[in-house]
Amino acid sequence: MRNPYRLATALLLFVFSGPTLADTTLIHAGELLSVPGQSPGTRQTIVVVDDRITDIVDGFESAADYDGNVRIIDLSDKFVLPGLMDMHVHLQGELGPNNDRDSLRMSDQLMQMRSIHYAMNTLKAGFTTVRDVGSSPQEMYAMRDAINMGWIDGPRIIAAGGVGITGGHADVSGVSPELMELYTSPNICDGPYDCRRAARNAIKYGADLVKITSTGGVMTDRATGTGQQMETDELREVVLAAARMGRKVASHAHHEDGIIAALEAGVASIEHGSYTGPRAIKLFRETGAYLVPTLLAGKTVAEMAVEADFMSDAVKEKAIRVGNDMAGSFERAHKAGVNIAYGTDSGISPHGTNAEEAVLMVAAGMDEMDVIIAATINAADLIDMSDDIGTIEAGKYADIIAVDESPLDNIEQLLDVDFVMKGGKVYKN
Repeated sequence: MRNPYRLATALLLFVFSGPTLADTTLIHAGELLSVPGQSPGTRQTIVVVDDRITDIVDGFESAADYDGNVRIIDLSDKFVLPGLMDMHVHLQGELGPNNDRDSLRMSDQLMQMRSIHYAMNTLKAGFTTVRDVGSSPQEMYAMRDAINMGWIDGPRIIAAGGVGITGGHADVSGVSPELMELYTSPNICDGPYDCRRAARNAIKYGADLVKITSTGGVMTDRATGTGQQMETDELREVVLAAARMGRKVASHAHHEDGIIAALEAGVASIEHGSYTGPRAIKLFRETGAYLVPTLLAGKTVAEMAVEADFMSDAVKEKAIRVGNDMAGSFERAHKAGVNIAYGTDSGISPHGTNAEEAVLMVAAGMDEMDVIIAATINAADLIDMSDDIGTIEAGKYADIIAVDESPLDNIEQLLDVDFVMKGGKVYKN
């Protein structure tokens, strides 16, 4: 005799297992910059099905023209553009007097909760994709994966694994020898073959890219300068090992000797590039590598160092000198035709203030459209995601933001984003 409950279940599955109609969102855009670099259009409808854009239509479409569950988002009085991207963030902290104390007192789990908070500040500021280039790796990989699986909300994260040399910028500093020993990363290396191992190790544990430090850094609590520190053979081995496993390399670099060494080794991007001179500019143009300028970090540390009690004298000296020199170097590089991808070093500056970088870039001589290109098309190219993000076009993820007026006329409009959609989901309206 047949089980009536099993039969009823089978009938329900038969009835409801047919194709379901996708959710459709119609966004009425008053002014639309669908492809940065091209002229914006007016009175257009962006058609979004589930998480992707399916069409851009002239005029304001009606829900009656579409089947299934249709919603309309009225941005008819707004300027609409692709979600912005920040290619240099550190989501696990914020520079300040309590940063070191919090790192020692907080559990890893609580710090992860704070990272989610910082990530949401970033997303609500209009930055739908970020590249985290320096956080505790397993926690960052976990947050990246949880966001991708829809378990938590946040920007799309491209997460780096760090490789650095003993005593260099990526190594632990400013604490007791006992804590240095405890917190030293397994990816600290010395010599080309050890650095090859470290790069492979970073990728093994989940890195989307490898971050190296070819020069010293401002926030390293040692008076070891900001010139080249990683040797050329170490840099080349890291880049080669990463390339063999399908990963790009980003290099922190301030002085020109370290910039040149990293570019000659084949890195995809230079982070900061504070002293980019003629030889480095020539290499940038030959290789097509990107400069990620982080002017906001320079401004932040230079201002903070004047009165900050929590900075050592070694850090203050570097912060004031390098921070005040970054804008001039960026202006020269941009005028010379170097590829620029947007990046802030947020975590030095507060998360959610990422758009302040755009204001500084314009002040340093870049026009508004080029700033938006750096934060959309160029950033997508740097992370090999041009097929999915960077413009508002059919087939791409629905990463869309809106502001009151055109940022092409006033870049400060990006400081107050009114609407944020990432992957078809609205996070701010």
